[in-house]
Amino acid sequence: MPSTLRLSQKESVFNQEVVKRFELYNSLFQTLPFYQVKEIGQLLPFFSAHCEKGAAEQQSPGDIIDSFFKKYVPGVDHGEELNRLFRFIQYIERQVVLFDAIEDSSFGKITNKDDTGSLQSLIQQAAQSEDARANISKQLQDFSLRLVLTAHPTQFYPDSVLGIMTDMIEALRSNDIATIDVLLQQLGKTPFFNKKSPTPVDEARSLVWFLENIFYHALSSIQSKLEDEFDIEGNPNVLELGFWPGGDRDGNPNVTTDTTREVATLLRQIIFRCYYRDFRNLKRRITFRGLTDTITSLEKVLYDNAFNQQENPENLQPYLLQTLREMRDTLINNHDGLFVNIVESMIEKVKLFGSYFATLDIRQDSRVLRDVFKYTTEKVYTGVPKNYAEMDEVAKLKSLPFNQADFKCPDNAEPLIQDTLNTIRLMKQIQHSNGEKGCQRFIISNCQQASDILQLIALHLWSGWEKDKLSIDFMPLFETVNDLKHASEVMERLYTHPFYKSHLKKRGNRQIIMLGFSDSTKDGGYLMANWSIYKAKVELTAMARKHGIQLAFFDGRGGPPARGGGKTHKFYASMGKEIANDHIQLTIQGQTVSSQYGSVETARFNTEQLISAGITSALHPNHHDLLDSKHKALIADMAETSHKLFLDLREHPLFLEYLEKYSPLKLLSQINISSRPTKRNAGAKLKLEDLRAISFVTSWSQLKQNIPGFYGVGTALKKMKDNGSWEDVRDLYYKSGFFKTMLDNCMMSMSKSDFRVTAYMEQDKKFAKFWKGLKAEYELTKQMLLELTETKVLMEEFPVDRRSIAVRERIVLPLVIIQHYALQCINKTDDEELIGIYNKLVIRTVYGIVNAGRNLA
Repeated sequence: MPSTLRLSQKESVFNQEVVKRFELYNSLFQTLPFYQVKEIGQLLPFFSAHCEKGAAEQQSPGDIIDSFFKKYVPGVDHGEELNRLFRFIQYIERQVVLFDAIEDSSFGKITNKDDTGSLQSLIQQAAQSEDARANISKQLQDFSLRLVLTAHPTQFYPDSVLGIMTDMIEALRSNDIATIDVLLQQLGKTPFFNKKSPTPVDEARSLVWFLENIFYHALSSIQSKLEDEFDIEGNPNVLELGFWPGGDRDGNPNVTTDTTREVATLLRQIIFRCYYRDFRNLKRRITFRGLTDTITSLEKVLYDNAFNQQENPENLQPYLLQTLREMRDTLINNHDGLFVNIVESMIEKVKLFGSYFATLDIRQDSRVLRDVFKYTTEKVYTGVPKNYAEMDEVAKLKSLPFNQADFKCPDNAEPLIQDTLNTIRLMKQIQHSNGEKGCQRFIISNCQQASDILQLIALHLWSGWEKDKLSIDFMPLFETVNDLKHASEVMERLYTHPFYKSHLKKRGNRQIIMLGFSDSTKDGGYLMANWSIYKAKVELTAMARKHGIQLAFFDGRGGPPARGGGKTHKFYASMGKEIANDHIQLTIQGQTVSSQYGSVETARFNTEQLISAGITSALHPNHHDLLDSKHKALIADMAETSHKLFLDLREHPLFLEYLEKYSPLKLLSQINISSRPTKRNAGAKLKLEDLRAISFVTSWSQLKQNIPGFYGVGTALKKMKDNGSWEDVRDLYYKSGFFKTMLDNCMMSMSKSDFRVTAYMEQDKKFAKFWKGLKAEYELTKQMLLELTETKVLMEEFPVDRRSIAVRERIVLPLVIIQHYALQCINKTDDEELIGIYNKLVIRTVYGIVNAGRNLA
């Protein structure tokens, strides 16, 4: 079937299954129980159409709102107008939920699982010959996939809403209109946001919902399928889960040692609740002689650990596995193997999740760790020379003695110093109760030199850990363009350092390196960030192979392309042999959690895609993805051109002022969705370097300009065309999976931009020229990308995604208009009471806009 015909059919199915059904069920919104203003449900379609017409005519948000009330609700005062805008927001937020649920309920019909890199495609390959099956099995023996849930503040649906969505998805699958109507009414009365900021433990509980209700079932199902089809007995780590809430304290003073302890306890308790629920089914079926006492004792252990607080609990994974395996043997030997499949299912889950459910990662900034190191050397004898701080890097590495000590941090130490030293001790306790995998990774943010790693190791040895029992993986996180440039040099110093070399050997000669995408985008722009990470991966892989180290990259990828998201599996499928790709590790954050892993079906599919991408790229490498020197020079030239333009933009005197005045940047800290401040150095004046990447990207996405996802790409491509390299760039796009995916994701980011909303700024005395510059680069990038890809519209190759984005953008356009209207009003008044109301209006619109984008921030 021709690809164009197949794409057309997919779009047709999407229109029928999603768009048409949304239009049908959307009519139910007229009955939602917002009693304060009864006619809002009837007014909303008129308001949406009015916003669409006004945007098309490039009217200012103020003119659009004012003309709407004059035409449809004449005679009401300004206070009542604002009240109705708040009600519109309530309705539109819930329209987004309905669209999400309809799209998720139709997932199986929209997605063709045979041609999108699913696990089924690997099974079909294996069915062709025993050699093919053996090759896939061999690759799986050395492969692992780790999905790490982070606490980044862009997951706006509370647990209550997620539960309603789950029920609604099931009702939509059977078109149960009565149930859908009731659920929409429940949704109408259910709050969408917190009255106060969540604590880190609250964030953990929110994400544990996904572990318990989604990943527990999806991952065990995939593991079972893999074991049925392939020989992977020797690899118990094909699938792994990681967890950051409660462990990630980088820039978040609200995460403490007590927080980490509480979250580790929560993870342990929840996994035992999952086991206990499965066990009740096992108990109902296995009622045979010879197993009664085992069932009774196993039930007590599972119940106590699931529901009762345990004093100094131990890792029970070995006990559970031994007991379940003995039960399995008894069933096989004495009871004809009856119900043995139920026991084997529990064995698989216990092997996967142990007593820990997900590995709780600890993360802290290198600058904090350096302060802790300095403090400790001043308080206890460590053998570190007194002039250590004045030494250069080479001398520091030689002088570190790695002596053991048992220094307990005094109560009068600074909070960050106390937290670091006490958490290092706590990691050992967590390993005792949850198992080694419960807490075995320490990530050093902003890692700049080898001593950052070695000093952290020394802190462990001074906090009760023994050299020969140091069961911790120390992971550098390289984030900025400059740090990425020097990363391989830092790692060579570590690989050749006697103590670190010995430690790595004890850890199986495996090194994990984290590469952060968000900060490199904020630092260098879209093209430079992608290219810097690619180059760093090539150099780091070569360095690891030189020293006989098995390397795994841990990618810090956010939801949107500007933070490394987009079609992530295509990046992994496009890695050439120059880049280590046997182990895939990536962060799952923001709305990506609910959009890609919000149901068992979507979680299973997206996880399988990543597995398939890793295995396929290893078994059938695309030799075009091994970029030659000519193509590398071409990308490097484009990245440099883009980088220069992006730096010029960042250094523009109006840059931060524009972002503060016309986006909700200053108000993001008031949105009660995160325990983490929107910027580092919270009390200081706003500086770009202190601004968190997530706030930076969110602000541009709310502006509907998505600058971090495309700015500089058009100028770089035009330069290539002007200097006669256009055909080389076109050849690169069609042959290099890396380059193609990078530009395809750029087009996705641009598809969520809408400069019509801010077109009124073309007349602004102060910002007109600045705005025109942003718009010009958008238009140039669009023009160059369409010419390069030989298409007529952005994302023409992905009609379903394009259509989904278009419908979502249409749903939330009124929210965008309301937000910009409120910002305009703030800039025109000194009335503190009104400013407070306008601020609330802005804050409330942020939720729906981000949720609708699914990977906007």
